[in-house]
Formats: sequence, C-alpha cells, structure tokens
Amino acid sequence: MRTLDRYVAGLYLKVWLICVFGAPILFIVIKLTDDLDRYLSRGVSVQQLLLAYLYDFPYQMALSLPVASLFGAVFTVALMSRHFEITAAKASGVSFYRIIAPMLLLGGLLTIGGLALGELVPVTNRLRAEALGERLSARRSMRTQFVYGADGGRAYTIKRLAAATGRIDGILIDREGTGPDYPTYRIYAPQAEWTGARWLMQNGYLSYFPSQDRAVTFAFDTLLQIDFSETPQDLLAEPKDPEEMNYRELGRFIESIERSGGDARKLEVERALKISFPTACLIVVLFGSALGMATGSRGPAMGVGIALATVMIYLLSVRIAQGMGAGGILPPMLAAWLPNLLFLGVGLVLLARTRT
Repeated sequence: MRTLDRYVAGLYLKVWLICVFGAPILFIVIKLTDDLDRYLSRGVSVQQLLLAYLYDFPYQMALSLPVASLFGAVFTVALMSRHFEITAAKASGVSFYRIIAPMLLLGGLLTIGGLALGELVPVTNRLRAEALGERLSARRSMRTQFVYGADGGRAYTIKRLAAATGRIDGILIDREGTGPDYPTYRIYAPQAEWTGARWLMQNGYLSYFPSQDRAVTFAFDTLLQIDFSETPQDLLAEPKDPEEMNYRELGRFIESIERSGGDARKLEVERALKISFPTACLIVVLFGSALGMATGSRGPAMGVGIALATVMIYLLSVRIAQGMGAGGILPPMLAAWLPNLLFLGVGLVLLARTRT
C-alpha cells in the first residue's frame, strides 16, 4: 500500500474502532442500569446478568456497524480537509476519489464482516435469553408434554422425549393444509426411534383430510417421514423466535407460514435486512466522504452534529421502511433496501458535486 493509503486507512480504522466498540458498551451500560433491579428481583445472579450482556455485545455491535462506518468516513475526510491534507494530495495529482479508495475497500470488507456477524447474532441472542432464564437451556436430556413448531406448518405434540436414548413416547404430528392439492394430515404413533437421520415411527395411524367432510386413514407398522428429521437436541430446545434464527432458518420459517396461509411480510423484511443493513457499511462510506468534505472547514463540533443527525435520519428511515413493508405498502425487498438506495443516491450526487 502507498503511504497515503496506509494513512487514510489507519485514520478511518481508529475512528471506526472507537465507535464500533464504544457505542455497544454505552448501549449495554444504559440497558444494564435500567434492567438491573428487575432481573435481580427475579433471582438472576450478577454473574448471569453480566454473562447475558456479554452475549448481547455482538447484537449491539451489529447495529453499530453502519454508524461506525459513517462516523469513520466523516471524521477521516473532515480532519484531512481541516489540516489541508486533501488539498496537498490534490496538488500532487491525487484525485479525491483515489484518496477515499482505501475507505471504500474497508467498507466492502466490513460489509462481509457484518454479514458473518449477523449469522452469529441469533446464537448469542439465544444464549443471552438462556442466561437470563427467559429460555430453557438446550443441554437437557429429557422433555415432557410439549408442542414443537416445525418447518412446513407442522406441529409435533410429544408426550415424552428421551434424547439420550433417541426415543419418543407418544407423538402426534399435525399439518394444516389448504385443499386437495395440499391436504391436512395427522400422524399418531405411540413410539418413535431416532435412526441417526430421521425418526422411525411405529404402530401408528396416518390420516389425510382432503376436505372438511372426508378423511382417509391408514394403519402402519413403521413409518419413516422424510420431513421428520429434527434431531433429539433440536426437539429439546424451545421453538426459536425470529431474532434467534439465521438467514436460512428464517427463510424456512417464512415458507412454513406462507404454506399455511399466514402473512409473513414482516419476517420477509427482517430477512432482507440481514443483508441490506450490513451492506450499508459500504454505502455510508460514499455518503460520509462527501459529507466530510462539506463539514471539514466548520470544525469538529459541526461534524459531530451533522453525523449524529445523519445517523438518526438513516435509522429512522430504516424503521419507517420496515413498517411500510410489514404493512404491505411496499414490497418487503424494496422496504429493506429503500434507505440504502436513498443514501446511495444522495451520496453519489454529493460526490459528483465534490471537487476532485
């Protein structure tokens, strides 16, 4: 890397690291202060509480990535402009676009990192809920009298599950259909054994309901249903909330809701945001670079104020677009990407008007 590239990248990363680690710590301290009495009164120990908020750190960091990227770009360009370093670079024949190239490269790398962090966050969200006692731990070996919501609109009503031996005593599988092409069915078996890949149900009944007034029932000695492939450990865990699902799991959950005739638009927006929100790291670098040039001569206080206002506008636009997508006003994909597209458009206009 050239000396100028190393200087720009180093200055950007310094501001970015301060924001991406400082903002989550600030948010966690505020939440901890508000929730401390409530959790301690429920019997949650201080150790569990601290562990829970340690698990909360990746989630808060994921929310801070676009904010940190914007602040990094604004302050890097503003400081270089205030110290006439950009003027010196231009006098040496280096264009403004070439100056900000290292930040664009870092923005792309941070986008990839944000996508990876987004797949980690559902795991840490569940660990946080377990630490606070809001979810049962998945490290149990037995579970009784429970209902498990599976993919494809199926529901398992299980009397007793012994994960250590891979055995179910008493299981009822229900799936609500929509008509003859996708009929409702029900499977009951007094026993089921885990084969290593799927559950083998024994001595039960399979009933199809192609219409409300018609039922077809079969008795079976053994039945191996291809969709009944959840492991004993999966069944031990409680059904996941959407914020505890990664991109692929959320996609399967959306498909199951749509097959059963439900409205999954809100979840479709959430799934699209898992990609669009980290991608904002790259887009706000473009926007922040042009913004930094405009605020560089006005002092650091003005830069902080404008950057904070921009962050608030961006987050507000994300929430508004998210609500419009969930309400059906906008298609879910457009709702998730609309704030990014708006900021990308404004950023390109500002860059086009910046002297290079």
